[in-house]
Formats: sequence, C-alpha cells, structure tokens
Amino acid sequence: MEEEDIIKALAALAHPTRLQIFRALVVVGHAGMNPGPMGAALSLPPATLSFHLKELANAGLVTHERNGRHLVYRAAFARMNSVLSYLTANCCQGEACLETPATLCDC
Repeated sequence: MEEEDIIKALAALAHPTRLQIFRALVVVGHAGMNPGPMGAALSLPPATLSFHLKELANAGLVTHERNGRHLVYRAAFARMNSVLSYLTANCCQGEACLETPATLCDC
C-alpha cells in the first residue's frame, strides 16, 4: 500500500463513531450488516450512519453490496490487513517486540 492510502485509512478510523462502526463490521465478519440494525445497535440516526459509512468506504475500509432492497456493509478485511502489515513491517528491527504477536484476519 502507498503511504497516502494508509493515511486515508487511519484518518477515517480516527473518528470515534467510524471506529465503532468499523469494529462492529469486523465482529460480524463476512455476513456483514444492514444499516438499520447497525444504526440501532450504535444508537446512530440514519443520516449520521450513512455519512460515516461513506467515509469508511472512501478510505477502502468498508464495502457494500445490494441485496434486494437492502444494502449489506462489510469490513474490507484485505485492506485492514494491509494497513496492519504496513504499520508493523520491520517492527523493532526484526526483534520480537510483542509478547503476543498480532495476527492477520483470515476472514
């Protein structure tokens, strides 16, 4: 990934509401989530949720797909893994620096 893409992804996650939305999508995995239940679970009005989902999608962290009349949003796991890999590449000059290493999601 290019540094510009990393900055865009991290900037999107730097907002508390977007971080909550992204984490909720990571938890549900590939099944994804419709905006209605997501907004209810996070106590967000539809317009606010839509705005934040658009920002996450623009950063490449969220995808959506139409399923009939509904949209299903999913975390973009490949993009998430790329961001994590970028942040931890060459960590501590090759020395183990975490007691429990972070693992990439294989969702």
